[in-house]
Amino acid sequence: MKSKALAAVGVTVVAALALAGCSAGSGSTSSGGSTKLHIYAWSGEIPDSVIKGFEKETGITVSVDNFDSNETMISKLAAGNSGYDIVEPSQYAVPLMVQRDLLAKIDKSKLTGFDNIAEKFVNPSFDKDNEHSIPWVWGTTGILYNEDCTGAKVTGWKDLWNPKYKGKIYMLDNMLSAYIGGMQVEGLKATSTKKSEIEEGTQALIEQKPLLAGYNSDNYADLVATGDACIAEAYSGSASAKAVASNPSVHYIIPEEGGTLWTDSFSIAKNAPNEDAAYKWLNYTLQPEVAALATDDGASASANEAALKLVKDQTQVTNPAIYAPADSLKKSEFIVDPGDALAYYQDGWTRVRAS
Repeated sequence: MKSKALAAVGVTVVAALALAGCSAGSGSTSSGGSTKLHIYAWSGEIPDSVIKGFEKETGITVSVDNFDSNETMISKLAAGNSGYDIVEPSQYAVPLMVQRDLLAKIDKSKLTGFDNIAEKFVNPSFDKDNEHSIPWVWGTTGILYNEDCTGAKVTGWKDLWNPKYKGKIYMLDNMLSAYIGGMQVEGLKATSTKKSEIEEGTQALIEQKPLLAGYNSDNYADLVATGDACIAEAYSGSASAKAVASNPSVHYIIPEEGGTLWTDSFSIAKNAPNEDAAYKWLNYTLQPEVAALATDDGASASANEAALKLVKDQTQVTNPAIYAPADSLKKSEFIVDPGDALAYYQDGWTRVRAS
C-alpha cells in the first residue's frame, strides 16, 4: 500500500499543475451509461476482488487507470474530456476540484448504505455533508518507535525533541508532514494559516534539527524495527504495520498532541459519461462486505464502520499502524490546502533545511 505523503505534500504544487493542465485522451464511453465504468484511482487502493465482484453483480465492465498524485489527477480532469466516471481524490484535493467545477454534486437520494460510514468521515471539514465525496480508505500521520531503543513509552511529538535520542530520530522528508510535528508540539493546529504561528512551527523544527539522524520518507520503518533508529515521524500503512507486526517492541501511536488524518474518497467526475454506472459503483462499495476487502485484500483501513467486523484478518484491524484506535483520533486534524499561507510554509522550510 502506498504511503500517503501526497495527502500532505501535494498542495505544494497543486495550484500550478491544476492551472497548467495537460493533454488527456478521452476514455471510451458507452451509450446509456450502463455497460461501462471508467475509474481513475490511486494504485493499489481498489483490490481486484472489488472490481471483479462489481462486474459480476452488475454486468458493467470496469476499466481502471492509476495516478501517482492528486495533482496528476486534477490536471487530467482540468484538461477536459477525460472520459472518467469515478475518481479518487484525497481530502485536500476535494475542495480544489470543487472550486474548478471538476466534480458532480452527489445525489444522496440515489445512495444506499451511506449510514455505514464511520462518524469521523461524515460531514468532514473539507466537504460539507459529503456533497462531493464518499470516503473509501483512510490513514494517519503519527509516530513509530522502538521501546527497546527509547527505554520508555513514547506519548507525543515532544519525544522527537528529546536530546536523549539524538542521532536516532527521523522526521518525514516532506514539508507539510514535518510541520505537523513542528506545529502541534507548540500547541498549534497543523492546519494553521497564520504567519506568526507558522513561524513558531519553523523555529521548533530549526531547534529540533541538530537532534535528527535525518529527514526520511523511505526506510524509516525498517530502521526503527531494527533499532538503528529509536523514533520516527511516520505514515500509517503497510511499512509501519509490517514493522509493528515483526517486532513486539515496535509501536505506532497517534501523538497526544493530535497527529493528522487523511482519506481517499470516491467522487463522480463532472459530466461523467456513465453516471448511472457511477452510482452503482458507489452503492456497491458502500456495502460492508465489499468495503472489508479494502483491508483484507488491500491492507488499507476502510472508512466503512460496518465493514470492520467482517474483515477476515482481524489482526489488521487491531494493528494501530493500519487502524488507529478511535480514542486516539479525537484531536487529529485533516490536512487541507493552506491556500496563500503555503508561501509561509515554503519560506520556513527553506530555512529549516538550510539550518
